[in-house]
Amino acid sequence: MNDVPHAERTPGSDAAASYRVLARKYRPATFDDLIGQDAMVRTVSNAFETGRIPQAWILTGVRGVGKTTTARILARALNYSLPDGSVAGPTVRMPVLGEHCQAIMESRHVDVVEMDAASHNSVDDVRQINEAVRYAPVSARYKVYILDEVHMLSTAAFNALLKTLEEPPPHVKFVFATTEIRKVPITVLSRCQRFDLRRVEAGVLVAHLEGICAREGVSAEPEALALIARASEGSVRDSLSLLDQAIADAGRDLRAEDLRRMLGLADRTRIIDLFEALMRGDMAAALTELRDQYDSGADPAVVLTDLAEFTHFVTRVKIVPAVAEDPALAEAERTRGRSLAASLSMRVLSRTWQMLLKGLSEVQSAGKPLPAAEMVLVRIAYAADLPTPDEVVRRLASAPQGGAEGPARSVSSSGG
Repeated sequence: MNDVPHAERTPGSDAAASYRVLARKYRPATFDDLIGQDAMVRTVSNAFETGRIPQAWILTGVRGVGKTTTARILARALNYSLPDGSVAGPTVRMPVLGEHCQAIMESRHVDVVEMDAASHNSVDDVRQINEAVRYAPVSARYKVYILDEVHMLSTAAFNALLKTLEEPPPHVKFVFATTEIRKVPITVLSRCQRFDLRRVEAGVLVAHLEGICAREGVSAEPEALALIARASEGSVRDSLSLLDQAIADAGRDLRAEDLRRMLGLADRTRIIDLFEALMRGDMAAALTELRDQYDSGADPAVVLTDLAEFTHFVTRVKIVPAVAEDPALAEAERTRGRSLAASLSMRVLSRTWQMLLKGLSEVQSAGKPLPAAEMVLVRIAYAADLPTPDEVVRRLASAPQGGAEGPARSVSSSGG
């Protein structure tokens, strides 16, 4: 798999052409350009090689993982042909642009119909498809219908599509894309081959961004790209949009400090400092650190979110130590995470997670987020000093027999 796809080519593209955002400029054009979707590419490749091509695919996944792009690549692969006639059928190997490739990738091919189901969701829209499938393709091998956000179709529209979907003419293929697979009727799902497009792992995404930065002549710190990968949550499109914004904001020399300021994030090391202060029960240090981060531009809700994320990370390291080997993590995060995982109990980590989760909703709904966040930290720091139920039982069991009665006697005697 290539780390960086070839830049999407358009007629007359030159230095004077209008600027295109990175998400469009580096949109994958072949299966080799797709990142993080190896299982899907392998299945499609085997299907094409053996001639076991289904009549319909349905692609599902979160935003920005490549559903619509994959649908276009499928349409291109189904109709790939060269002027010399050397390609006789569908193929996943497309080293050069074929006769129909450019038009398909630009959504202007007469035999590849893209329809937004969010705005074309009625029975009449589906009836037009049912009538059009009877006619042979004009120039391509197959007529391909790409329905984006297919879950937005009405119930009646789904029912109108069922018969055509189950027994389409041999020259017709359907590709559906959706972010809400549970809203698609089971009668439709059972007639499609389903692919769940995965979130792209942070390490893979960082390598992809490094390749794009090299091609764009941008110098970027590894930590800066790691921040983009983490903020995009596995979405390639989101990561490229953030990279575009970062270049516009900081120029061609991206530093982690610039990204934190742009994203409203706190320094990861300072988040760990704050977490350690809370676990020590040091309220003064925790409140001072929060105030300093707020003065530096960090959003209190984002600080609590980062604290919750780090709590989750420490908990995972405690259960599965290999988690700390993730290359996308900073060295300080790995080292201090291991140390905290060894020293903190699972009860403390679980309690901290629950308090942060509850406190985050309070901060988000508060008129003044900073005081609300400070009170959340006070509760966590105070609770850090409290013994766990097991410790209370052990202390009571090891206390002298008359120890529990001593305070009661002193109180009664003082009251007399």
